[in-house]
Amino acid sequence: MKKKVLFIASTGGHLDELMQLKGMFNDYDYHLITEKTKSTLSLRDIHKGRVNYLVYGTYTTFLNRLKYPFKLIYNTFKSLILYFKIKPQYIVTTGTHTAGPMCLIGHIFKSKVIYIETFANSRTKSKTGRLVYKFADFFVIQWPSLQELYPKATYGGWIF
Repeated sequence: MKKKVLFIASTGGHLDELMQLKGMFNDYDYHLITEKTKSTLSLRDIHKGRVNYLVYGTYTTFLNRLKYPFKLIYNTFKSLILYFKIKPQYIVTTGTHTAGPMCLIGHIFKSKVIYIETFANSRTKSKTGRLVYKFADFFVIQWPSLQELYPKATYGGWIF
């Protein structure tokens, strides 16, 4: 029986990084979660029955910053529902805010959490990486310079 693996990432660069792993999707009973945007709708056609969406949440503008806490709360509850629907043994993510709650839920309910710190950060910790590093079962960095910030992490090289 194939292991159940949940792949989750925010849309944009984080999802682009995660999709570099798509060659291994069929090795597992996999499921994919990302934010619902025009650019991610096609994933449903490609990965039939294996994709769910969370609400797109960004805080780049003032108005979005006001809405963001409510979207985060909604996405956290939706993540909890999806977690029990999927029941993954493993959670693999490249971040960011969309994945944070799912990683914490997975940790609480004993899924293995594999976090790949974003390629975009070569000298600083991401907010989600800072949180998940504390409990991830396997934490991967893409830059050797991050080894100093994440001493227990594994340098895996670039995902691209």
